[in-house]
Amino acid sequence: QVQLVESGGGLVQTGGSLRLSCAASRSIVNSRAMGWYRQAPGKERELVASITISGNTNYLDSVQGRFTISRDNAKNTVYLQMNSLKPEDTAVYYCNFNTWVSGLDYWGKGTLVTVSS
Repeated sequence: QVQLVESGGGLVQTGGSLRLSCAASRSIVNSRAMGWYRQAPGKERELVASITISGNTNYLDSVQGRFTISRDNAKNTVYLQMNSLKPEDTAVYYCNFNTWVSGLDYWGKGTLVTVSS
């Protein structure tokens, strides 16, 4: 079992920045990958960014160049630096711990990001 706690969400104006943090209850080096997902009202949850144990990253096309995912294995924490935020980035952002067991993932409860125009 892994508990994930997100923080850093809030209200920001268009063009602003936020940094989300996800603290895990156990070592994230045991994960296959860590990721950030988001879900806007009325929309499906989508993968925003992920980072593997080897450091390979992947981004949603619409956030490429604006968002950066990183991990601090010593702190069991994953970050999402979000710059040049747009109203369409408004969503609840969820942290994901992807395990090596097929179909077994852990999720945080989410943190709300609201970007005002």
